[in-house]
Amino acid sequence: MIVLDTSALLFWTLDPERLSGAAHQAIEQADRILISSISIWEIALKVKNQVLELPLSVSNYVERLQRLESLEIHPVESQTWLDNLELPWEKGDPVDRTIVALAARFDCPLVTSDQVIADFYPETIW
Repeated sequence: MIVLDTSALLFWTLDPERLSGAAHQAIEQADRILISSISIWEIALKVKNQVLELPLSVSNYVERLQRLESLEIHPVESQTWLDNLELPWEKGDPVDRTIVALAARFDCPLVTSDQVIADFYPETIW
């Protein structure tokens, strides 16, 4: 099982050439791929604010994600919020903190190109 951050999710599903070799291999070999539902919120917010352009609507993108057999969209549950708050990490971005908390909660690798996350969470793949 692995967790993808928002960028890794977008790269994997829309622009796989942007994945590193290690990230691509980890995704291909994973029996389960988790994303946090906060990634959907982040994508939708970026599209709404015209910071991100998708080749389809956010609703259609999410529908396609839901059809991927190996992908699980994990809701942000109370325990994940609590884990988020307990992370000994100065980074204030709630999205990154929530994604890291999810990976830590399931004790699994996190696929991310974000060096700040990689410096904090030792089980990153990129």
